[in-house]
Amino acid sequence: MGSDIALANTIGRHIIHAGLSNSDFIRRATINFDVYAKSVEPFTLEVGEKLTGIPGTAIAQLAEDYARADRAQLCWTLGITEHHTGTDNVLALCNLALLTGHVGRYGSGLVPLRGQNNVQGGGDMGAIPNKLPGFQDIETDTFAREQFEARWGTPLPRTKGWHLSQMFDAMETGELTSLYIIGENPAQSEADVKKARHLLTGLEHLVVQDIFLTKTAELADVVLPATASWAESDGTVTSSERRVQRVRRAVVQPAGSRDDVEIICQIAAKMGHDWGSPTAEQVWDELRSLSPMHAGMSYRRLEELGGLQWPCYDENHPGELFLHGRLWDEPITGPPATFSATPFEPPLDELDSEFPIRLTTGRRLDSFNTGVQTGAYSSPIRSKEALALSPEDMGAYKLQDGDRVLVRSRRGGIEAPVRTDPTLRSGLAFLTLHFPDQVDTNLLTIDTWDKKAGTAEFKATAIAIERLGQDATPNDHSDKRVDK
Repeated sequence: MGSDIALANTIGRHIIHAGLSNSDFIRRATINFDVYAKSVEPFTLEVGEKLTGIPGTAIAQLAEDYARADRAQLCWTLGITEHHTGTDNVLALCNLALLTGHVGRYGSGLVPLRGQNNVQGGGDMGAIPNKLPGFQDIETDTFAREQFEARWGTPLPRTKGWHLSQMFDAMETGELTSLYIIGENPAQSEADVKKARHLLTGLEHLVVQDIFLTKTAELADVVLPATASWAESDGTVTSSERRVQRVRRAVVQPAGSRDDVEIICQIAAKMGHDWGSPTAEQVWDELRSLSPMHAGMSYRRLEELGGLQWPCYDENHPGELFLHGRLWDEPITGPPATFSATPFEPPLDELDSEFPIRLTTGRRLDSFNTGVQTGAYSSPIRSKEALALSPEDMGAYKLQDGDRVLVRSRRGGIEAPVRTDPTLRSGLAFLTLHFPDQVDTNLLTIDTWDKKAGTAEFKATAIAIERLGQDATPNDHSDKRVDK
């Protein structure tokens, strides 16, 4: 766990040495190949096997199958991005697509599988600290910034804002004293959640706008009850394939709750800015007038066509079925794609004799995030939260399914039952964040974060396990002092 870059670099080196690179595509459509090739040279199959624990023969077979495939996709989820090297993890995969030409063609490409509904739409709308809606850079795209300033009648910052991890750093230094949270539950979802709760509690003013009274909302000075956008509001959502679709109000919201747009506009009015009472379509049309990649997506067309994929530049544009096809133009349209050198760095929370087990966290099919929306409902495939361990580790610690253990990291400890998971290798454990009232998993996780994207390293925590009520000394675990 945490050896993604080592694996990708080993695959890349083997493809190059096996003569399976798409040399014509590399020559025409990319830059910095020589830098990349030099950077992966140390990652022989032997080195890759040592760093990842995957047999070198299996890595070689994967590399050759991928390179020789007529069509191939690389798909990933938060297991790639929730590391202190998350951005480089993704760039390492992008390198493989460029190396083989598996990009910009139907059936081939790079596919980040989103972890929540409409995450893609949130990014599209500018919920990123360095981007305006439509992924227009607030620092470098002067024309776009001027367009927004003219439409909104106010100057915009020339520099990017804080991402979430930087916000918590700013709370710690006292630079951030007031916070307005919409639809998030950081009091249970943040890494090193004990520290996060302390910082949230220390704010001078906290406003939470949500559909539930979450643990974060319980800390707030003001709670604004919103509507459930997927059932009680009109608007749009965007899928992982960039398809924008209409959402229509299906039920009347509970008494006392208000649509997000209505709440924001009324707060603006209290602050001396009359934004009126725009409909969802009016807000969308303003967005289309400022975001070129959404310009052709009128409500009429979205309804008639069942959705459209961005970029969609005008009312006659069909939307792009896949991205980066320009790289296959002769000559290519626009700038070439860039190879990136991605050095391997192991997880920062090191394994040692005191903390010999690697914990990774994730999701289950039956539940959603911190369980606020799903925890109150039963599911036929749900089981109680438990620390999942390999059969080898269950035996080493003399544990049986249902036994309780103390799980410690360098930040805190929790109690949890255990269960056997035969899909786990020795030295690797798994917990979810779905049931924090039962097992407060994020008390364990480390809040170090990727310096490029700000994502915390949820996937690689060093832990110790102690059996409760009995002798807690396990069998010899000296082989777990390295992250295999």
